[in-house]
Order: sequence, then C-alpha cells, then structure tokens
Amino acid sequence: MSVKIYIPAKNAMQSGKGNLKKWYLEHESKDTKYIEPIMGWTGNADTNRQIKLKFDSKEEAIKYAERNGLEYKVIEPNKPSLKLQSYASTLM
Repeated sequence: MSVKIYIPAKNAMQSGKGNLKKWYLEHESKDTKYIEPIMGWTGNADTNRQIKLKFDSKEEAIKYAERNGLEYKVIEPNKPSLKLQSYASTLM
C-alpha cells in the first residue's frame, strides 16, 4: 500500500500561513471512483482514502510510514518566488 506525505497548498481565501505547518499522510487509491446511479454520489471501494493523518514534521510522518510498512513518497512544498521591487519602480 502506498501513501503520500505532503503539506497542503495555501487556500486562495487564506492570507496567512498558519495551516501550512502540518504534514499530512494520505493513502493513494488504485481503485477508480464510480458514480452511484440513484443519488449521483461518487463512491470508491477503498475505505483507506478517507484516512488523512496529520503530523507536526515530515520526519514523524516518514517514521510512521516506515514503522507500519507503508511505501511512501514525499511531496516537497513549492517555495514561492519573491519579486522584490522598490516602490519608486511602480511609479515610473
């Protein structure tokens, strides 16, 4: 069974970086999703997709995966590129 370890991307409605400090471990499903014909809900036979574990550090998440014999991949967060400009350059 494989899992991915990641920090979620910042929400568009979020100005701060408060929720970007936790690492998540989430199971990857090999089963395809299906649409239930009566209600139109999306379903999946793999119940592990519902599990999302939260860790304070990447190392804790990796230790958990190794201790439980899970194959894991770590997705590193993208670093934002800062474009530094002086205020005067916007007026010219």
